Amino acid sequence: EVQLVESGGGSVKTGGSLRLSCVVSGYTYNGNCVGWFRQLPGEERKVVANMWTGSKFYRDSVKGRFTISMDNTKNTLYLQMNNLTPQDTGTYYCAVAGRGGFCTGDECRGCAWGQGTQVSVSD
Repeated sequence: EVQLVESGGGSVKTGGSLRLSCVVSGYTYNGNCVGWFRQLPGEERKVVANMWTGSKFYRDSVKGRFTISMDNTKNTLYLQMNNLTPQDTGTYYCAVAGRGGFCTGDECRGCAWGQGTQVSVSD
């Protein structure tokens, strides 16, 4: 069974930084899509950044500020978030695609999900 445990969320001021971590067990990264998604209350979950073999995708609003990476030796997915703004506030979820799974738009089909970690950015 694939399990994902996130950490690293918190409250920061505008311009601050956070690094989210997602430790994945029961899973070996093989180039399938892995990613980070953000959700606000009452809204759909939306992709922030994802990656798969040879490619990375970032939402326009985070380009140049966020970096997604995977440490295969630690089976840990990261999201480095710099120069944070209040618009980055939300619950962040990590996801990894299983066999046959894939990312498309704001969806991660056939994916396992973490429990979410809260990020709050204030002026």
